[in-house]
Amino acid sequence: MTSSIVAPKEHPDAEDIRGIERARLRALVSADMAAAEPLHAANFQLITPIGATLSKAEYLGAVAGGHIKYLTWTPGDIAVRLYGTSAVIRYRARIEVVFGGHKVPPGDYWHTDAYEMRDRQWMVVWSQATSITQLA
Repeated sequence: MTSSIVAPKEHPDAEDIRGIERARLRALVSADMAAAEPLHAANFQLITPIGATLSKAEYLGAVAGGHIKYLTWTPGDIAVRLYGTSAVIRYRARIEVVFGGHKVPPGDYWHTDAYEMRDRQWMVVWSQATSITQLA
């Protein structure tokens, strides 16, 4: 007798959250604040790869003002864990960015983001990026 392992069915919101995250990244790369604004909660907070903490206004203001200019942000597979009206996503991405007028060498980063359902819409509330350092 053979047994088969059946993968659990994915929650229908998981693909919606992936789509929202991809739309958020496209909005940030194109500095489209009209698209980015509603995807970030009012109390959004980013922890950057160097450990700086940015509020929604600080982060989106830096992108809108060109202080942070994403040239590319290419996510890999986005893993989603759902917990009722909250979700955590994790993915690896390749990013090219100009920060404060200085081009940062292209790099790979892990991203962990927390989403919450607010006013019947998923939005990001926390985001943390970690640089992946290649050891020699």
